[in-house]
Amino acid sequence: MAQVVAFRPSPATEGTGTLLLVDARTSTERRLLESWAAAEHPDAEMLQQDDPGLGARLARDDDPLVLPARVTWLPPRDEGGRGPADALLLLDPRRPNARLQAVIARRQPDRVQITVGAPARAGELRRRFDDEEGGGRDALAAFVCRQATLACDRAERAVIGDRYKVPRLVAEQIAASARFREQAAALAADLGRPVDEVLEYAESCLSELATVQSPLAIDAFRGVLRPMHARAWTVRADLRSLERLRELNRRHALVFLPTHRSYVDPLVLAEVLHDADFPRNHLLGGDNMSFWPIGPLGKRAGVVFIRRDFGDDKVYRLAVKEFFGHLVAKRFNLEWYIEGGRTRTGKLRPPRFGLLHYLAAAIDEGRSDDVLLVPTSIAYDRLHEVASMAAEHTGATKRREGLHWMLDYIRAQRANVGTARVNFGEPFSMREALAEAGDGRARLEKVAFRICDGINRVTPVTKTSLVSFALLGTRDRALTLREVASVTAPLLDLLAERGVPGPIDELRRPSGLRAGLDALTEAGAAQCFAGGDEPVWSLAPDGHHVAAFYRNGALHHLVLRAIVELVLLHLATVPDGTDPIDASWREALRLRDLLKFEFFFADKPRFREELEAETLLLDPAWRERVCQPGGPAALLAACPGVVAHRTLRSFLDAQLVVAERLARRNPRAALDRDAFLDECLGIARQMVLQGRLHGAESVSRELFGGALRLAANRDLVDPGREEVRLAREAWRDEVRDVIDRLRTIEQLDRAQLEEVLGDVAA
Repeated sequence: MAQVVAFRPSPATEGTGTLLLVDARTSTERRLLESWAAAEHPDAEMLQQDDPGLGARLARDDDPLVLPARVTWLPPRDEGGRGPADALLLLDPRRPNARLQAVIARRQPDRVQITVGAPARAGELRRRFDDEEGGGRDALAAFVCRQATLACDRAERAVIGDRYKVPRLVAEQIAASARFREQAAALAADLGRPVDEVLEYAESCLSELATVQSPLAIDAFRGVLRPMHARAWTVRADLRSLERLRELNRRHALVFLPTHRSYVDPLVLAEVLHDADFPRNHLLGGDNMSFWPIGPLGKRAGVVFIRRDFGDDKVYRLAVKEFFGHLVAKRFNLEWYIEGGRTRTGKLRPPRFGLLHYLAAAIDEGRSDDVLLVPTSIAYDRLHEVASMAAEHTGATKRREGLHWMLDYIRAQRANVGTARVNFGEPFSMREALAEAGDGRARLEKVAFRICDGINRVTPVTKTSLVSFALLGTRDRALTLREVASVTAPLLDLLAERGVPGPIDELRRPSGLRAGLDALTEAGAAQCFAGGDEPVWSLAPDGHHVAAFYRNGALHHLVLRAIVELVLLHLATVPDGTDPIDASWREALRLRDLLKFEFFFADKPRFREELEAETLLLDPAWRERVCQPGGPAALLAACPGVVAHRTLRSFLDAQLVVAERLARRNPRAALDRDAFLDECLGIARQMVLQGRLHGAESVSRELFGGALRLAANRDLVDPGREEVRLAREAWRDEVRDVIDRLRTIEQLDRAQLEEVLGDVAA
């Protein structure tokens, strides 16, 4: 006899009339369900879900308890997991074929269980149907069958685990709702198109979006794509935070918003969640990745391929909005990459707000009480694809994704290249974040920036980021391992004092630093000379952009300290009688505005608190010190290691290129963005050769694009009269002033380095 799992009604709940609504696909399953019904509910009426008389039965005046049930087939107890070949051959022990079912039921009865879903009275189901959909008997029967399927799915998860929590009949539920039909009719009237035509297209859009998931497809997807990441990294995840998220997920849908550094980010995160028996996310991705086999398998494993550009297609936008609303209302978790694409520079790209708009609509329209946004960081010691991304942001064409691309990618992932770290930031309520943001065009922007700030806070320092920071700051000489340790020690102290995540203690040991240097050398960013007394490392001739990629992943932890250093230099130039505290704050805000398209800053009150805390780390008596003659310069000179030059110079150099080219242009001439960026690439290469830029990592379309966004924000791009030319020149002069201060800090850095290296040599 099959075991019974999940809901078992009590006599008080069952009442005098019970309708067993069963879902049996084969004669074996019907026999098992009939045997169970005879033993457990001998007086109950039993109907198949596909029984044509179900609608009439539900429409009768009595009020039976509708009890859904199905057969659940469990995998063998000794199963160690199936490979992709088994999955692709449809060898799913959870859905054996009809012939195998009879054998399993006879020889392995412990693999057969009757799953009973939570029941509901027929009258309650009719009322819910009238509220949500409406229609005749056939529509009522279809609605009740969908509810029965969902109830059994929920009960079945107690046996198969949350990792296989999958939505069912999503497109059908949305399309059948009165809400969706009403909105489609209103849209048809607005577009001047027939209602049936709009409704048919909207339903096809829903089918395009909705995933048809199953445990078999999830296992197949994982198995096929596992070679893209399984060998390349040892994954370390923040499991303590994940357990906190599990508790929150019992009440709210979670929206995971990770960094996007690699194609394998979703695969790494999915494995972390799967191993922790966490519900699988609905991964929202671009349709450029829907090629075979990723597309067909992914759609059945929770990947939602959204058109990359659906502009004015209002029907498709309606389908996306309703799809989002349905998922969060049912507390299914979502995942997407708010940057809109992989970073080419190693740091977070500006966020895109499109999908946040649909999420906000679901809350504003009452589809969901709330969702929790989860900033998520995925950081790698090393990535195979960094070299190609570095080439792209210096002008190379991005390779198109496809099967050949995928096979080449897999071949590149055969060897382990270090650690991948998955950290989860502090989740926060989207409803509360929207309320705090207020109304207006910047509403979603404020929420997005809070997400990005949360991501940055949990993004760790890696071995490669630290040694890249050291080598990029001493590019004119090679360093021994002892010298690298001496250069990085003050930086590690600062990061530890700030509580920055990452292998800080490991990096204090020579073996940890050596591992980072070796990884950077294998990546082609550094070179090692071992023909002398001891090995020395330096940047490779063409390794600047790759090294900068790794360095930039941790720069956000140092931006506040860099601003403090620049402010201290500024205070030495303010007129006598100026309040140094007030001047400090005004200059910090000016620098914040200059860098706002490169880094994510907290709102002004919190930014001021963070700046105060950073300065206190430098000197608890800083307020008294800056008011003394020569105090700011002395305070800066006392820093154990300055960071502003190595943290900010490449970004300010890129701004200088854009600002100078704009200042030279006729202010009345329109600007072609792509042609202008190409012009900046050529000019920047020349400036590097002339020694006017600090390094080749500043030659970057991505960095020039950020500078151009800042110029547009300051109304310096659109054609205008003389005031535009003057404003462009003022921006150029402002950038030059900051770069002059960075050069001064570079000189201090060099003096500190020489002192450190002299001590090491002695």
